[in-house]
Amino acid sequence: MNENDTPAARRWQPSHNRWAIAVVVTFAAFMEILDTTIVNVALPHIAGGLSTSFDEATWTLTSYLVANGIVLTISGWLSTVFGRKRYFLICLGMFTVCSFFCGTATSLTQLVIFRLAQGFFGGGLQPTQQAIILDTFPPEQRAAAFGVTALATIVAPVLGPTLGGYLTDTFNWRWVFLINIPVGTAAVFFASILVEDPPWLKRRSGHIDYIGLSLITLGLGCFQIMLDRGENEDWFGSNFIQLMAVLGGLGILSAIGWLLIAKKPVVNLDVFKDKNFAMGCVLIGATGGTLYAGAVVIPQFAQTVVGYTATWAGLVLSPGGLVVIFLIPIVGRLMKIVPIRYVIAAGFFIMGVAFIFSSMLVAYIDFRTLVLMRALQTAGLAFLFVPISTVAFSTLPRELNGDATALYAMFRNVFGSIGISLASAMIIERTQVHQSYLAQWASPFHQPFNDLIARYEKTLTAMGYAAGAAHDAAVGRVYQVYRTQAEVLGYSDVFRYTAIVAFAVVPVCFFLSRTKGGSRGASH
Repeated sequence: MNENDTPAARRWQPSHNRWAIAVVVTFAAFMEILDTTIVNVALPHIAGGLSTSFDEATWTLTSYLVANGIVLTISGWLSTVFGRKRYFLICLGMFTVCSFFCGTATSLTQLVIFRLAQGFFGGGLQPTQQAIILDTFPPEQRAAAFGVTALATIVAPVLGPTLGGYLTDTFNWRWVFLINIPVGTAAVFFASILVEDPPWLKRRSGHIDYIGLSLITLGLGCFQIMLDRGENEDWFGSNFIQLMAVLGGLGILSAIGWLLIAKKPVVNLDVFKDKNFAMGCVLIGATGGTLYAGAVVIPQFAQTVVGYTATWAGLVLSPGGLVVIFLIPIVGRLMKIVPIRYVIAAGFFIMGVAFIFSSMLVAYIDFRTLVLMRALQTAGLAFLFVPISTVAFSTLPRELNGDATALYAMFRNVFGSIGISLASAMIIERTQVHQSYLAQWASPFHQPFNDLIARYEKTLTAMGYAAGAAHDAAVGRVYQVYRTQAEVLGYSDVFRYTAIVAFAVVPVCFFLSRTKGGSRGASH
């Protein structure tokens, strides 16, 4: 008999309350996910405080995401090398220590190095947290447990810009890092008491798959740099981005080939033989892409077009988190009645409708409408995270939970980065397209254009402008109106394309098995 299937292993349950464990490990993951977005609004202050340019300051984001993305993939292997609880505590403790060093950095070089270390240790928290929850809860209770996880995954990116803006405006940029210290210290203390490794989790030998580790580091590292730096470097017009794309592609393809033939691979790709898990990774990737794209586009529109401050732009996102908190328990009950694949399909359909509604932007849109747009988008997300997580792990052997959670988190984060990069690039590209189209009407041979100039000129003359100055000012203001309108149309196009992606994923949901949230799935 397999030692993992002994009666003692099957009867095992944690010594402490399951929900206390779930809250503690999720709180740690929440802190790490928060750090992926909390720094964004503080970048101008970081650049000023460290006497560097804004473009150079963005390396504090890139270094974190690169290290984070690499470690996500191999966190399952690291858990079995060190022991899951020990690895989780190491990551949590060192993440807190690195946060202190980030907050006390005196130069950009120091900050980038400490952010790289922070991303390295933070990358292990998300998948390890999910693996702990998978082993702590029996299959019939996982849907409710994943509801707690979803709060961290969805609410943290939403809360990050708001909290970051408040801390930066009220205190200074260093507090976006220093705030982690008391939270992380408390999380380490409670996790060390509550978390324990299950009996079937055996530590691996000292064998290290150096080739697999090197190829994953090369592929995912270069790919993440390409995604994060592409907009600043003019994408494929830059030799640097071209090099990162080639190295990233070769590294990822070579890593996949090696992991399939290696005797003791650093990541076990056998998890993809489970249809539900493979489809779950595809669906969570699509969810991550749309989640992060929407979370970037709306506050960016609010700041660049409407003129909101960073804090108010962040507040546009915050009510969406409350919608998720309200809907997740309802979705949990719905999953016990309706097959999960129908719930997931409904989520993508709701999200598609929400993005269509979000595309109806105008230049002088009010705060309430922007909040409603984001709230409807997150309403769709409430139907996705918990159901997808539940069905993805429903038929997977528990011995594969470590590698599975690592790959699952990697899909969500990598496609989230792709969503951010594509959305940012499309805003610029579609704005330029609309500017070119509108320019043909900004001509003295087009009478409505002349009428608009005349109205502005009349108003400016009444305000005391001289005749010649009034004409020049009127032309400038009309040009600004055209440019603003082109930006609005560009943002609207991005929302429409995102809606198309959401609608296109709906048919894919029906390839999942007909399971419900209360079913036990396969034997574990």
